[in-house]
This record gives sequence, C-alpha cells and structure tokens, in this order.
Amino acid sequence: MTQHATQTSGSKQAVCVLGATGFIGGHIARAAVARGWHVRAVRRRPNATGAIADLPVEWIEADLGDASSLARAMHGCSLVFHAAARYPQGIWNVARAVADAEAEVQRVIAAARAAGVQRLIYTSSLSTMMQRCTPNMSPLNETSAYVPGTARSAYFEAKWAMEQRVLAARDLQPVALLPTAVFGPGDVKPTTGRVLLAAARGRMPFYFEAILNVVDVRDVAEAHLVAATQAPSGARLALGGHNLSLRALLETVDRVQGMRRRRLRLPRRFALAVLQAAVMLPDTVRLAAFWCPVDASQARGLLGFAPRPFEETVHDALRWFGAVA
Repeated sequence: MTQHATQTSGSKQAVCVLGATGFIGGHIARAAVARGWHVRAVRRRPNATGAIADLPVEWIEADLGDASSLARAMHGCSLVFHAAARYPQGIWNVARAVADAEAEVQRVIAAARAAGVQRLIYTSSLSTMMQRCTPNMSPLNETSAYVPGTARSAYFEAKWAMEQRVLAARDLQPVALLPTAVFGPGDVKPTTGRVLLAAARGRMPFYFEAILNVVDVRDVAEAHLVAATQAPSGARLALGGHNLSLRALLETVDRVQGMRRRRLRLPRRFALAVLQAAVMLPDTVRLAAFWCPVDASQARGLLGFAPRPFEETVHDALRWFGAVA
C-alpha cells in the first residue's frame, strides 16, 4: 500500500468494514481494534451489533443497495474491507443472481471512488477457484479458476463475477482474499458453525470420502489486515488452513467433546448424488463434488499466514456456542 489511511482520533488509522455484524467481518473489526485502528463498522439495521457489541467501534448505517449511503460510510477512510458481499443460493434464476451481484459490487466500487478510498480488500470465496475434484488432482491455489457454468449454482457464478469486477478496479489497489471453509467463535448466523453443532449434537452419523480445507476465522481476519499493507495491488490469495478428510473433521469434534462416536461410511458416489439433489442445502455443501485440497503456501509466504491447529478452532467455536465447557 503506497499511502496510509486517513488518520482520525489522534494517530489512529481509520478503516471501514462492510459486513461488521457478520462472521468474518466482525473478526476483521476485532483484529483492527486490537491494532489500535479506528473502525467504522457498517451495518444495515440500527442496533445490529453481531458478535462485536463489546468493541469501541464507530457504528454507521449503510446499505449495499444504496451507493450514496456507502460513500458516506466510507468517507474519511482510505482503507475499506468488503466482507458483506451477496450470498445467493440455488439453481434457479442464476443469470438474475449474477446481474444483481455485479450491480451490488459495482455500487461498492463507485462509492469507494466517490469517497476517495485508496485500497479495497475484498473477502471473496473458495468457490472462485473450485473445480470438480478428481483423483490425483493437484491442490487448488491462486492460479486455479472456477469455470463459469460448471457448477450450475447461483453462488458460484455470482462469487466469480464479483471477484472479477473487484480485481478490474485497478485504481483502488484491490486485493481478493479467498478463505476456505471458515470455522471459529463468533459465527452469529451461524454459517459453517452449523456443521460443528450438528456433529456435536450427534446428528451426523454418516460420512463419505472427501477432503476439504478448513481455516480459523481469526487467522483469516488477521490475514486481511496484513494484506492491506503487504499484498500487491491486484493480488488474489487463497487463505487455507488444513486439508482434512470429512471423517477427520468429525472426529476432531469428538475429541474436543471427550467422546467417541461411531459413524457409517457412505459410498462417495451415492453421497454426492444425494447432496446434489438436496436443493435446500447451501450450494457449498450441495456441491461437495467440488471439495478439493488447497495449497495456501503463497499467502503463508507473502502474509506470514500461519493457521492455528484445527482442534483449537473447534474447541473455541463450540465453547462460544455453549456446546462444550
């Protein structure tokens, strides 16, 4: 980053966080406050605080559908973290979902330009580098790219389109960060935390052969802050932690709870077919055929990204949910 963010409150660096009431955005805000930065926390609903009600942030209301409100929220902040992007689901109206997503991210870009923002750090998605996983396939990394149309998913198509729009806004020195499956405390909705809760409550008696990459939300948030000053303009970086089998993930939950559960192994082909037909599931779960190992060595070298043990992540997440002492 060639210029420093606007200074407010004495010597504090001022940053704007879109999505501060969400999972990743909330942790970005928390990490920024811990660094002594002045955080402009954007929320759509008045009184919404997500998991950061305890933080001394400056709350401001804005809507991703209103560029002028976004510009007001960003005013005075030369650094913006965008962790609030659209999250469409399903296999219907994909073209409409993509058009809406592109319009939304274009409003963010226009607002950033109007507010004089110097750098935009965008929280993208693992889906933008996902491909149907095959035996002996090399791990995914920053050079991997989703091929539009291959997943038949509003989520995959929209995320790919938004990332491309952000990276094309070269004047904003953009960086796209691609977290893998993010777990940890503070999952307010919850999102991925539903998997941990279901396992902790004994509601996942089955598994199938699959490898996925998991990462702690706190490590992802810290990587966003480091990327703001160290990542080159236009960078696209995978934020991955540990490549685990689905069985190993579930057994980690068991260890944290101090118990051992028996689970039935399902044939992979059967499990993938059942999941793909379950249109009510989130696309990232429904399309488990796209789960692959991830190589995040570039982020580790460039950002000093050092993921913590996954067992620590699971313990802290379940404790936050009240599912473990």
